[in-house]
Amino acid sequence: MNQKNILHNKYFLYVTEFFAGMSVMAVELGASRLMAPYFSSSQIVWTVIIGVIMIAMALGNVWGGRTADKKPSPDKLYGRLLLAAVWIALIPFVGRYMITGISLLLAVFITKNFLVWAALFACLAVFAFPCVLLGTVTPSLVKYSVSSLDDNGKTVGELGALNTIGSIIGTFLPTFVTIPAVGTAITFLIFSGVLAAISIVYFLSMRKKMVKCALTAVLILALALTSGSYSFAFWENDITLEDESIYNYLQVKETSHSVILSTNVLFGVQSILMKDATLTGMYYDYALAAPVMAGVPQMESPGNILVLGLGTGTFAKYCSEYFPGVSIEGVEIDEKIARLAGEYFDMPETVNVSVYDGRSYLAASDKKYDVIMVDAYQDITIPFQMSSVEFFEEVDKHLTKNGVMVVNMNMKSQSENSINDYLCDTIGSVFGYVYTAPVQGGTNCEVFAFQNPHALQTFQDNRNALKDPELAAMMETVHSSLALREPGDLILTDDKAPVEVLGMRVLDEIIADELDYYRDLYLGTLLR
Repeated sequence: MNQKNILHNKYFLYVTEFFAGMSVMAVELGASRLMAPYFSSSQIVWTVIIGVIMIAMALGNVWGGRTADKKPSPDKLYGRLLLAAVWIALIPFVGRYMITGISLLLAVFITKNFLVWAALFACLAVFAFPCVLLGTVTPSLVKYSVSSLDDNGKTVGELGALNTIGSIIGTFLPTFVTIPAVGTAITFLIFSGVLAAISIVYFLSMRKKMVKCALTAVLILALALTSGSYSFAFWENDITLEDESIYNYLQVKETSHSVILSTNVLFGVQSILMKDATLTGMYYDYALAAPVMAGVPQMESPGNILVLGLGTGTFAKYCSEYFPGVSIEGVEIDEKIARLAGEYFDMPETVNVSVYDGRSYLAASDKKYDVIMVDAYQDITIPFQMSSVEFFEEVDKHLTKNGVMVVNMNMKSQSENSINDYLCDTIGSVFGYVYTAPVQGGTNCEVFAFQNPHALQTFQDNRNALKDPELAAMMETVHSSLALREPGDLILTDDKAPVEVLGMRVLDEIIADELDYYRDLYLGTLLR
């Protein structure tokens, strides 16, 4: 097969355009998954990823068009595709080190808008270059496929349509098929392999660059064979399970005294199982005050508890143990996390689990509960639809007369007008009484909200009657931590809820505090 035959075969050119468009979107989706365990999957991170990739594509379009006019050599185009394939194949294996290194370096110098800058520089370093290369495909193919001005509009339209169709498939395929089934690393390798195969077919037909083609194929194959040991937390060696779902990176770690679920490689505990059946000392223990406030221990009939953001069921498990007979429903949007609850965290089979969005679950139900726990906030990733006035009004409608809502806010802040202030004011615009209880030794803060003016007296009466000494001591800790929250005017609504920006401010505050600690430690060492 000679150059004229393969380049005048429009099907080959169309295949090139189709898979180039698909690969761009696959890289974009893969970028979000590769960065999420380090930076979260907030709208801020998504904005950075989309912005960087669009800029890269625009630069590629300009470069590809000018190159095609000056040096209309298909060898150049397919050589760039081969290079893009190699780069994309290396992304999951080299990119994690680059992301970690860039983040640590920037943390030393940047304390304002850290998340934006770290995500931006990481994205530029890891993902921009292959997208620039893929951006050169369309203008180059137009040059090679348009033979006359009579049908140039038709040809350009067909190429554009194929690129769009490929992009659509490249959006759905990683999200719903490859990432949940085989993970992020293999997803990058799959699309890298497709691009490499197209380039190799071209160069084989031309009998050129045989060595480069062979080396590329060997590299991708070697990376695929070693992908079984791939880990986002590459510095860890005691991870029990590392997996990915449609929504999250999942990490289960087991120690001699606990099993922990985390959706972030660096920090965060989403669920925990204490092997000695003791309380955790974390926010789950504080949240147990909600059933006591609602009078669940003294009810003649079993109470009803709903957990929005079940995780692997730490709070639900404690409720079933300390309040026997209570009916517990858990809503968890991530099906894989719900499955881990039974496999690793001993969640009782009596807990009725629904894989659903929390707000949608409430909207579809007319049942009332004595306690509703909202535990859907995950570091900076706060679902705006579960932080608005409209959401808390929906929660209120599903509470009994003496019902209590408890909300876990996971980023404690000392600054004014923080995300926590907004959440508390928003809750206070719906509920008559709002109390906060900061968790000792952590960044969490529990918010208890109710309409019953006698809830604190009920709490006092019930905690005095508790027979379990550990739970009674925990309730005493909560009681001493409770502070009445006066209503304010910082209100979040479905229309306006800038939770990502507000959360980023708290993250900056936490990073600045940590850096100040290490700076002081370093200076103290020097002065000794």
